Amino acid sequence: MRPREPELRAGLSALQLDLGDVQVGQLLDYLDLIAKWTQVYNLTAVRDPAVMLTHHLLDSLAVIRPLRRHLAQAGLQRASLLDVGSGAGLPGVVIAACCPEVAVSCVDTVAKKAAFIKQAALALKLPNLTGIHARVENLKEPFDVVCSRAFASLHDFTQWSGGALAPSGVWMAMKGKHPADEMAVLPATAEVFHVEQLIVPGLDAERCLIWMRPKAAEPA
Repeated sequence: MRPREPELRAGLSALQLDLGDVQVGQLLDYLDLIAKWTQVYNLTAVRDPAVMLTHHLLDSLAVIRPLRRHLAQAGLQRASLLDVGSGAGLPGVVIAACCPEVAVSCVDTVAKKAAFIKQAALALKLPNLTGIHARVENLKEPFDVVCSRAFASLHDFTQWSGGALAPSGVWMAMKGKHPADEMAVLPATAEVFHVEQLIVPGLDAERCLIWMRPKAAEPA
């Protein structure tokens, strides 16, 4: 087995994720790629491979089952997802590897981070992964899911990315502790419809997923 493979497979088992050997290999290659690029481009502050596995990979993998459930409930056999402020591609690259039926675009304002995503798509052989160097406010293509991980407040996240959300689309925000304060000051254009706790194997910290959708205008 490769370095970190036993820990990754144990984490997948704990998360009840059944991935093929090719997908497991892609995730391990992705870890190696982050470590390699971080030496030059400082993609992430986490440098320890063991910590990277838990804090980055397993943390992102924890959203796969909730995402698959949402897509199934929405009747979407194929879907588009935008990962905002993607950085090193978390969770976008992980979603692309685990969900080949989802076309994933990772947008970041930092050119080297968008370039890393493009390199990852080639190196990991993920044709459903795209890197975009832009401000999310300038994107107008409609996405079924717009997600973020530790990107901004829920208010700013929904405000900035509203133009990229399909009319029937949803926002999926990965957060640490339950962001009650942020939820209380959401813009009038967005509403929370589901909050779920996430358990990340090996990570002794609170994690939750905030699901939001556009709020229907009040009748006059």
